[in-house]
Amino acid sequence: MTTAPAAPSTGADTPVVLRATGLSVVHRTRSGPLHAVSGVDVELRERRTLALVGESGSGKSSIAKALLRLPPPTTGTVTLDGTDLGSLAPRALRALRPRMQMVFQDPVSSLNPRRTVRDLVAEPLDAHPDPSVDRAAVVEQQLEAVGLPAALFGDRRPAQLSGGQAQRVAIARALAAEPRVLIADEAVSALDVSAQATVLNLLRRLTEERGLASLFISHDLGVVRAVSDDVAVLHLGRLCEQGPTEEVLAAPAHPYTAALLAAVPEPGRPLGDTGLLPADPPSPLDPPSGCRFRTRCPFADDRCAAEVPRLREVSPGRTVACHRPLGTKAASVDTGAASTPTR
Repeated sequence: MTTAPAAPSTGADTPVVLRATGLSVVHRTRSGPLHAVSGVDVELRERRTLALVGESGSGKSSIAKALLRLPPPTTGTVTLDGTDLGSLAPRALRALRPRMQMVFQDPVSSLNPRRTVRDLVAEPLDAHPDPSVDRAAVVEQQLEAVGLPAALFGDRRPAQLSGGQAQRVAIARALAAEPRVLIADEAVSALDVSAQATVLNLLRRLTEERGLASLFISHDLGVVRAVSDDVAVLHLGRLCEQGPTEEVLAAPAHPYTAALLAAVPEPGRPLGDTGLLPADPPSPLDPPSGCRFRTRCPFADDRCAAEVPRLREVSPGRTVACHRPLGTKAASVDTGAASTPTR
């Protein structure tokens, strides 16, 4: 008798640490409202990493800042361990700040060049002093955790560090606050390949060992595959697809996800045809009606122009916002016969 293999875990049995519902970010500009994020729902779960991917300008960093209320979202709610952050008074919100930490894209410019590594790592402890905490011991512990012994690196300044070392200092600084949520915004994009591997392995290990709920923002799908458990694909401020990383990257259900994968260079083969229509990406100042991807999608029809696609489940743990998801009969039509989308 043979036993069917168990379905891959989607993390549904792990606690939700941070949840965002109906998150929208609108910036007021001289040219009118810029819709950076529109109605996004995300969940960060304990000991799991959610990767947020999409091309430049898709709203990834806007989501990260909105989750941390830097500044608050225009609309929507963000809860941390069940507490609505929007309902808190400034002092109560400040008390929760150590539980949500961010690692920024540029490891050097995010560190004060005049401070030593010891003082940099201690910044969260100095901002939120606790007499019961041994400052020196915590700093030494966090530096040891990221592979930078205090005896060797504690008295150095950012200019005396490599890019990878500076990024590890930034991670140690974030971890010194003992956060529940760690957000890494393009944390390895400025590093060479060997330094990337070191930082990615470190983030992965610390997420599991410390029970963190992590959000990893990137446009590099190779990096996303290495570091994340789940992936959410963002286009022009709206989520296209979510699910376990390996499943989504192996068989994308949204045409935009498939186009991103086709654009990834691989040794020994020419770049694949992304299948996108020859149209410029739309502007968040004037997003298309209905599906925001329809002006570039070869499968778009009149319904795509009239109706905003909602995220719906296509398999356990996987959702897609598309009227004609890939793999269905509707999406398997001849590309040349698809109707030409109109704005």
